[in-house]
Amino acid sequence: MKTTAIKLLALAALLASSSAFAFSCPLEIQAIDDALANNPQLSKSDLARVKGLRARGEALHKAGKHAKSVEVLEQARKMLGL
Repeated sequence: MKTTAIKLLALAALLASSSAFAFSCPLEIQAIDDALANNPQLSKSDLARVKGLRARGEALHKAGKHAKSVEVLEQARKMLGL
């Protein structure tokens, strides 16, 4: 009984953290889009990399891989100085 309760609590915690990541992805994407709209001072190659990371992060979000999406989007945010 105790083992089952512990497993259920662990599952609930995992699902809650996945939901938190799911909700933060669109916020991360919006922050990147806002920064890109302000014509950041980046080289063409860095700008292309940021746009690629943003697209990859959005694709990962849509695929349900929220932790990886946040990780990828964070790379783009760092390049933009956010």
